[in-house]
Amino acid sequence: MATTNLNIRVDEELKRQAEAIFAELGLNMSTAMNAFLRCSVRYGGIPFELRIDKPNAETIAAMEDVNNGRDMSRTFDSLAELLEDLNA
Repeated sequence: MATTNLNIRVDEELKRQAEAIFAELGLNMSTAMNAFLRCSVRYGGIPFELRIDKPNAETIAAMEDVNNGRDMSRTFDSLAELLEDLNA
C-alpha cells in the first residue's frame, strides 16, 4: 500500500489537546488520523467517538464524600426498616 502525506492546518491549542488525548489512548496523531479516516470511509461518515470520560463536579463531589465517609445514609437491619425510613 502506497502512502502519502496529508497536511492540515489546525489551531495550536486544539492540536496540543488532541495529542494529549491520543497519547492517553496509546495513539500518536498519525495513527489516530488513519483510524479516523479508515472508519469514516467504511461508515460513510463520522463513525465513532473516542473520548476519556471525565466526571463532572457533582460526581467528583459525591466520590469524595464516599471516600471520606461524608453524607452517607445510615444502615438498616431489614428491608422493613429501610421501607419505614423511606416512607417517613
